[in-house]
Amino acid sequence: MVPSHATSRTNTETPATVAGVVLGPGIAVPLDRLQFTFVSSSGPGGQNVNKRATKCQLRVRLGDLGLNDRQTHRLSDQARGLITTDSELVLSCDVNKSQERNKAEVLDRLREIVLKAIVEPKRRIATKVSKGAKRRRVEDKRARSATKQRRSNAED
Repeated sequence: MVPSHATSRTNTETPATVAGVVLGPGIAVPLDRLQFTFVSSSGPGGQNVNKRATKCQLRVRLGDLGLNDRQTHRLSDQARGLITTDSELVLSCDVNKSQERNKAEVLDRLREIVLKAIVEPKRRIATKVSKGAKRRRVEDKRARSATKQRRSNAED
């Protein structure tokens, strides 16, 4: 028997800690920093769409995500169209008929965006063109030039 104080997690719930919602390794946002609003949805639901506010909108300030400056800059570049002038990230979801499922979907999208921003892109290492490649390029140019010279002489 499960004690009355224990809660079971369903697959629609999101992992949360005492500190808040876990977005990535070492990154958690306090729940009071996440602003959820529910509005009328244009998605599935039939006549229920007119009665229930199931579309979930999430607003969170970039500074509250717990990212360093470089990660925040990458996130703002990657999610350029989702960020307001007040440096708020706005995500919305209305694919499901349930508020809880849409809320979980919005949090999953936030996690994906944060995980992309965490990854440091690999720096390109400039390589030197080999002597053989230079030699082949010059030989090809000479051969092409000789071909054109032969054509011009034949027409005169």
